[in-house]
Amino acid sequence: MSEDPDPSRPAEPAELAPDGARPWVERIGLALVAVVMAVVFGGMAAAAWIGGEVFLAAMAGIGALMTIWAAVANLRRG
Repeated sequence: MSEDPDPSRPAEPAELAPDGARPWVERIGLALVAVVMAVVFGGMAAAAWIGGEVFLAAMAGIGALMTIWAAVANLRRG
């Protein structure tokens, strides 16, 4: 096995350690960001519904549900 002559050279992707699950602090932080975005989508859905824009309300509501789904999935599997 040959030794790398230049230690300042960045490691190749194959030489890097495999990624594991995210730490809990990062998972919780990402989930909180997703919850804030879901609240924004929910507010947009409510405003669109009140304004009579049914299609926009439906799309924003779906966006809110998908964002909550992503937050829960992030907490479950990391």
